[in-house]
Amino acid sequence: MKEPVDPYARGCPSRELLDRIGDKWTVLVLGELTDGLPRRFSALRDRLAGVSEKMLTQTLRHLERDGLVTRTLYPTVPPKVEYRLTPLGDTLREPLRALRQWTVDHMAEVDAARTAYDTPPPVDAARAE
Repeated sequence: MKEPVDPYARGCPSRELLDRIGDKWTVLVLGELTDGLPRRFSALRDRLAGVSEKMLTQTLRHLERDGLVTRTLYPTVPPKVEYRLTPLGDTLREPLRALRQWTVDHMAEVDAARTAYDTPPPVDAARAE
């Protein structure tokens, strides 16, 4: 009998997959591809400010290995390579949109919580004497 899938269990392969899907660059790459249009490597690199070519290459390779992204190589000079979501990757479209929308909708609240957390409490003047 096959073991149940449990991302919270140490050693379960689903934990590695959850880590990959939750990775910063994975979320951003997949988000860029959710419109269904193919993207060239340079277009992804230019759109994802701060990603190094090495990290983008690594992220795309992992996504391709996991069956979430397909890589198409066109035999041109110079070679043209495009990336797009696979049907499996496309199933992440709605969860990613929901996550992005949650971020937009709640950023002000998160900023306020961070400010409150980072602001030291006022010193009680009576206790300071």
